[in-house]
Formats: sequence, C-alpha cells, structure tokens
Amino acid sequence: MNMLMTKRKHLFTHYDSPAFYDEMFDRYGKVRSSYSKIFQRLSKMGIEELNKRNAFMQSHMVTQGITFTLNSESLGDTSLERTIPFDMIPRIITSDEWELLERGLKQRVQALNAFIWDIYHEQHILEDDIVPRKLIIDNPYFRPEMVGLDVPDGTYIPLSGIDIIRSETGEFYVLEDNLRTPSGLSYVYKNRSLMTSLFPELYFENRVRDIEHGLNALLSSLRSIAPHPKPDPLVVLLTPGIHNSAYYDHTFLAQEMGIELAEGRDLTVIDHKVYLKSMQGLRQVDVIYRRIDDEFLDPLAFLPNSLLGVPGLMQAYRAGNVALANAPGTGVADDKAVYAYVTDMIRYYLKEEPLLKNVPTYILSRPHEREYVLARLSEMVVKERSLSGGYGMLIGPAASEQELKAFAGKIKLSPELYIAQPTMKLSCSPSLTDSHVSPRHIDLRAFVFMGRETHVVPGGLTRVALKEGSLVVNSSQGGGTKDTWVL
Repeated sequence: MNMLMTKRKHLFTHYDSPAFYDEMFDRYGKVRSSYSKIFQRLSKMGIEELNKRNAFMQSHMVTQGITFTLNSESLGDTSLERTIPFDMIPRIITSDEWELLERGLKQRVQALNAFIWDIYHEQHILEDDIVPRKLIIDNPYFRPEMVGLDVPDGTYIPLSGIDIIRSETGEFYVLEDNLRTPSGLSYVYKNRSLMTSLFPELYFENRVRDIEHGLNALLSSLRSIAPHPKPDPLVVLLTPGIHNSAYYDHTFLAQEMGIELAEGRDLTVIDHKVYLKSMQGLRQVDVIYRRIDDEFLDPLAFLPNSLLGVPGLMQAYRAGNVALANAPGTGVADDKAVYAYVTDMIRYYLKEEPLLKNVPTYILSRPHEREYVLARLSEMVVKERSLSGGYGMLIGPAASEQELKAFAGKIKLSPELYIAQPTMKLSCSPSLTDSHVSPRHIDLRAFVFMGRETHVVPGGLTRVALKEGSLVVNSSQGGGTKDTWVL
C-alpha cells in the first residue's frame, strides 16, 4: 500500500481540485471504487510510460487524418487544422449513473420532438402560455416554411447531441441541447478505438459497455424516416465539403454506416424528387442526413447565393419525396432561451417530472432578470442565444473589469440576444499534461437517436477544457476529448 501511495504521489504530484467534484477522487482524496483499476494501472505505468503511449497515439491520429479546424482570433481570418487533443485517462460513468442519464435523455428528446411538432402545427404550448409566443415567432431559427408540414413518422430530430455537466455536488445537469446538426459522434468511436489499442488490458478489466451497435441504431433511425417504404432506402450524408471544420466527422460516419457522402453539386432535383449523380446514373435519394445549416440547404428557398445546397430541395421535401435529418427549423428548440422551458415541456407533453435538471437560466429581455444579472455579472456565464461552439460567451469569474463593462454594454443595447446562467463548477477529471497528471474541467455530449425506437450511445463524448482553470470545453475553442466508459 505504501509503495502504491508513493507512486500515486509521484504521478499526481500537482493534482488538487478541492473546490470541484472530482471524477476519480472523493473529497477526502480517496480513489472512487469505479476508478480503482484505472488508478492502480496508471500508478504502475508512471508518467514516462504514459507519455510514450501518448506520443504514439498522437502520431497515429496524424496518419489517420483525425483532425478538426481550429478557428482563432489570433490567426485573423485564417484557421488551423490540427488533431483534436485526446486525453488517455478515460472518464468513468457507473451503471447506476448511466441508467438515470439514459432515461432522462430519452425523456428530454421525446419532449423536444413533441415541442417542435407542436409549434409547426397546433401551437398548443403557445396558446396555453407555457412558452412565450414572441420567443418562438421572432426566433431566427423558426422556419415558416415548416408550418403545417408533416415530416415522416413525426420525427424531427433523429440525431440529438445533449450536453451534460456534473456540478460540485455530483448531480447531473443538462447544459445545452444541440438539435440542428450536432457534431462529434465520430470522435466517440475513434476515442474507443484508440483506447482499446493503447490500453487493451485496462479496457477489458473494467467490463466497459460496448458502443458498436450505436451507428447501426443511427442508420436505422435514418432509414425509418424514409417517406416511402423500401427494403433498402438510399441515405446520403450532405456535407459542405472538405473545408468544413467537421469534415472528418462527415467522412467517418458515411463510411462506417455505408451511406453515400455527397456535396450539394452531387445532387439534383427532377420533378420534385432528389437524385444522386453516380457512375450508375441517377439514383433517387430517400433520406438526406444533412450537415449544413438551414439557410444553405436550398438557394431557391433560403439564401439565394448558397453554393452548398441543392436548388429545389425544399420543394421535394414538401412534396414528401425525401426526408431531411434533422428537419429544417429544429434550431428553434435548441435556442438558449427556449432551453429554459424544456423542463416545462416535459411536464406539458409527457405529464412527467423531468429526470434531468436544467441549469438555472435568466432571460435577459426580462427587465428584472436583466437587472439581477448585471448586478452580478462577475458571477455569471452569459451566452448569445443563437451561437454555439463556445462563441459569443462571457465567463464572468475569468473576465477583466474592462471585459465585464464591454459585455454589460452589449446586454443593455440588445438584451433579447442573451441569456445568463450562474457559473457552474464543472466536475474535474485527471488529465495527462506534459509532465504530470492534473485536474481539468469536463462535460459530456450524449448522442440520442430517435426512430421507431430511441437509442442512447453508452457514454458519449467527454470533452475536456485543456487550459488550466478553463471552463470552455468546445473543440472549436481548443478543447480536447476523452473516451467515456460506462461500466
């Protein structure tokens, strides 16, 4: 035991996160039982062996082309393509914890899908004043083109990415809902592949739940919304192209699911039907898994200067000859102000109590909530409603007086653009740095597939804020990822 503690002291020399919930250690510094095998294995390896395996893994990622485009203000208008930093120390979720998360995620996505159907049809939730009508009708993601349009099986969101955090008390909260074109699923599978290659003994010792059936579930969800019953409907992944930051994500998913990867120029609309141009001639497309935003989908319906979409696509969609995943207009449900009402949606549509809580959220268009937030701006996280990826944010505790003053001016000028939340103490997880293991803040992007059945990928993508003390985990802001093990 003394030898083990000596090695722990060496490996975790700089490890200390007393103010936060730590995934591996309890508040007394004792290793949690779910992490005991990982702790013992890492302690035996030591920092030199971990760094050696890390160097091998980074080289493998470069040769495999596992990259993401990092946008940086310091680079001006340019961007930098790099491998997503992968942290080798896995994040553990116990079976009991996962059972709660899985049920809560299914419940949430079911209510969100019902909400999207409602606002484009009867609008009962607006009539009953559960959600303010103005919040929806004036929403930039609300698509009048979708009003009254029935989508196949009533499924608007075959794929959702729900961001989960754990607070200082160890309780899970939903931080955001990503329903338009959620990204990052490919990294769940590449992370698992890397871990089983680097630490096969550790992986099998821990009896980790398998994720391999997840992509089959996604493919089944996509096929289930084909507008006309076919034994083998043609599913196409529509990508903006090689210069998109998530292009690796697109190519991986298309290849693994065995579906066609296409750009807008590869598709054409004839007689309100969508066709894929191929070596075999024109092939009618049944389902488009689109990875481009609404406004670029069809230059005849949205932005006329879009070169990414397919002219006439919305006509084919309205005619019921092709399905789109996710449906246009779903962004209204992942608006950061609409997020504040999701727990009310669960009660309204499902007649159930929410299993997963929201982070308390202030709508800054409301004068009394705006005054409250402005008086405590240094304690708040302020987000621009329509942005994602960590952009348009103020993290009050980390901001300078000048930054706080400038952001307060933005809020006063256009309060309807912002929401605010108290700064949550995101849980920490041990992460490998250059010379030791240190605590870094993490969250979890869980992936939910909705079709005839609803499936949650066991674990999902744990994202890591690699900068010491940072709460920003987004890959576009320089964050990294971990493999997530559900025991």
